[in-house]
Amino acid sequence: QLQLVESGGGLVHRGGSLTLSCAASGFTLEDLGVAWFREAPGKSREGISCINSGNGSINYVDAVKGRFTISRDNSKNTVYLRMNDLKPEDTGVYYCAANGLHYYCSIYQRSRTGTWGQGTQVTVSP
Repeated sequence: QLQLVESGGGLVHRGGSLTLSCAASGFTLEDLGVAWFREAPGKSREGISCINSGNGSINYVDAVKGRFTISRDNSKNTVYLRMNDLKPEDTGVYYCAANGLHYYCSIYQRSRTGTWGQGTQVTVSP
């Protein structure tokens, strides 16, 4: 069974940090592009960061640039999202998605294809 499982969410105060994990089972993440999305209350789901397979190129949306870091550990078949200096507007459900398109990180923000996890809640208090 192909599955992605997110973990690491929780409740933190403004300025705090969390590290989210996206662990795969039934397939290998190393050859796939992996993106993180979030869905804030009352808003549509948005892509916030992506790491490509191959050259491992990375991008971030401006709202998280400089605060969030995406990385992968192929030995653990896991992609991470380190989130620093969290703000209340970062609150939401965070999802990861994996996709075999080699150009996934060029289109991930408008893509809903691939394998998705069930999400993990992040809440940042003022």
